[in-house]
Amino acid sequence: MTNERQGSSARLSPYCALVTGASRGIGAAVARRMAREGAGVIVHYHRSRERAEAVAAECLSLGAPFAEVAAADVRLSSDIAALKRALEHAGRMPDILVHAAGTAHYGLLEDLEEDEWDDIQHVHLKAAYGLAKRFGPTMSWRRHGRIVHVSSVWGVVGAAGEAAYSAAKGGLNGLTKALAREMAFAGVTVNAVAPGLVETDMLAELDRSELEELREAVPMKRFADPDEVAELVRFLTLGDAGYITGQIIGLTGGWRM
Repeated sequence: MTNERQGSSARLSPYCALVTGASRGIGAAVARRMAREGAGVIVHYHRSRERAEAVAAECLSLGAPFAEVAAADVRLSSDIAALKRALEHAGRMPDILVHAAGTAHYGLLEDLEEDEWDDIQHVHLKAAYGLAKRFGPTMSWRRHGRIVHVSSVWGVVGAAGEAAYSAAKGGLNGLTKALAREMAFAGVTVNAVAPGLVETDMLAELDRSELEELREAVPMKRFADPDEVAELVRFLTLGDAGYITGQIIGLTGGWRM
């Protein structure tokens, strides 16, 4: 992962990948995919330590040279600063940063409380700002690095009943493009993947009829698997993707073309 183009078989060893929200869902799938590619992995979690430790154990079994868990509330700048100090002290400053932590809220805007709005913005957008601010300068100084934000198709087209989530992901897309311009001089790429519906526990609040209606709207008649999102993230971290930056890349099964 340098300014020189690497071969298509290039692996991520011996790089270090920090994956936020890696105790479950897309984040866990990304952590495992990074491990299979040979990267060391920092499995970030907020509250689910046991699940994070299980993911770290999987990463080690898949070939990661190291896999460690790290707790932080990414909504808080102080927690991100503490995380940076801990990783710096351990010699684990990431070459790859994947921000997959997230949460959702379903309901009309008129029923959305201000603290709920703020929470969604903080976990998706403010966290991305804090992570880039703390870890981006080291990547620039090293003249290599990959930042990938897990966004959403709703950040591109909007979703009724998910105004806060759509706004946060739309802001994340704008931040992705701005950071890409700022960091391109150092050979650091910044991209976002924007999946449609993915088979994770974030769909738990939808009932069967709602899920079936959404599935029927997808040309491929199915939702994405977290591993498919992880595979796209993996590609964006390889040397062959070194000329791809500032892009919001959809993964929607044809739902949005």
